Amino acid sequence: MVRLLFWIALIAAAVWFWRKFKRAETASHPSDEPNAAPMVRCAHCGVHLPRDRALSQQQQWYCSQAHLEQGQGPRAH
Repeated sequence: MVRLLFWIALIAAAVWFWRKFKRAETASHPSDEPNAAPMVRCAHCGVHLPRDRALSQQQQWYCSQAHLEQGQGPRAH
């Protein structure tokens, strides 16, 4: 009877560890999402935002119309 309980506990612990490992493995790869939008950096203030929400002018990206009109700001190199 003791051997049976030992094996049941051992199998339950193995299943628990396996599930915990698999859960941690999937959580460590958020960039693998197929719906993740590419990010761009505002040429004026440097904030990062999804490319589909950014404004573009002369191969530069901007986070708002105001920054687009102001052009490259203090972060320009």
